[in-house]
Amino acid sequence: MGEEDIAYLEEDLRSPCTQEIAVFRAFAEIVERSKNEVVVIDTAPTGHTLLLLDSTQSYHKEIQRSQGDIPESVKMLLPRLRNSNETETIIVTLAETTPVYEAMRLEEDLNRAGINSKWWVINSSLLATNTSNIILKAKASNEITWINKVNEISEGNFAVIEWKPEEVKGERLSDLIN
Repeated sequence: MGEEDIAYLEEDLRSPCTQEIAVFRAFAEIVERSKNEVVVIDTAPTGHTLLLLDSTQSYHKEIQRSQGDIPESVKMLLPRLRNSNETETIIVTLAETTPVYEAMRLEEDLNRAGINSKWWVINSSLLATNTSNIILKAKASNEITWINKVNEISEGNFAVIEWKPEEVKGERLSDLIN
């Protein structure tokens, strides 16, 4: 290769798109290898998750348009993510305003990508602890609105996970709850 070709290749490899493609292909390979396994992809409801979905759709469209050298794992990624017999999407949130609205936007984006989500999980619920601490009880009562909202959105397909206290500076937070 000549200097001009090498310069072009170097520029192409420095492109942020190159990293995205590499991450995308790695994701597709993990999904491909998981035929008899459960793969959990834990992402925030915004940012990288949405980029992943956008990349998946763009890649899928490019695959349909071109006949290039595209790995089978990449070709099959979006169809597998859309196949409810192979993929189960569970949305996890907190029973608070911002997390529930972010999770709702994620569900809309998933639906737009043709990826269905049925189940929701409300994590770290103070309401589920049945606390007798007056301050925590007040915060727990604020969760009711958001638990009801998730119940409505998920059509009753949700679970509430109790907040579990952790050790803080030698004391158990559970001592504060009761």
